[in-house]
Amino acid sequence: MEKIEFIPRIVENKDWITIMFIVTIGLVVITKAAFENRFSDFIGLLVNNKYMKVYKDTSNLMSWFTILLFVVQLVSFSFFILLVLSYFGYTTKTNWVSFIQIFTFLSFFVLSKFLIEKIIAASFNIESFIEQFNLFKVSYRTYVGLLLLPVNIVLFYTNLMNSYVILGVLVILLIVNAVTYLVSLRNYQNLFLSKLFYFILYICALEIAPYYFMYYAITNR
Repeated sequence: MEKIEFIPRIVENKDWITIMFIVTIGLVVITKAAFENRFSDFIGLLVNNKYMKVYKDTSNLMSWFTILLFVVQLVSFSFFILLVLSYFGYTTKTNWVSFIQIFTFLSFFVLSKFLIEKIIAASFNIESFIEQFNLFKVSYRTYVGLLLLPVNIVLFYTNLMNSYVILGVLVILLIVNAVTYLVSLRNYQNLFLSKLFYFILYICALEIAPYYFMYYAITNR
């Protein structure tokens, strides 16, 4: 008599990902409906600077429009990081625990960095520049996060994830950062020149060092 061996079939739960995508898209729809004119200007951010001219006041940094799309940005980047880690075999793309860990770490990193920037800006008396600079950064990175959302959906439900996609996203992020710096320096060149030492110190301490140490910690781990 043959011995029958039952092997348990492990089925990964993908429902949470579908729900997350629906909720995230819902946030975009709500933002568009509540801030229709501003959202239309925001969509054209990469082709013209109308959005940054109209909404250049630093109070817009803490508006509901920025907050809602900032959440979308965090979800997009967190899930893309999850996809990258799963591509290299560190986790699976349906591991909700890994996603929560990434989302929590990314949120903590961004918010703590923002608070430290505020403290340093007040100490160096460059609040105006740093607040405007943060508004530029948030706007452009949120735009990338918005574009990354449909990319995440396609990459999750297909097998198109590869090193070229990863490299492409990294290149886009570098370009966005470069554009942010150039635009900010052009608009605040007088303030930049008058406080050159503080600005260089700020760039090294908060725009280079955190990412270097994070990269060092991840690669060594």
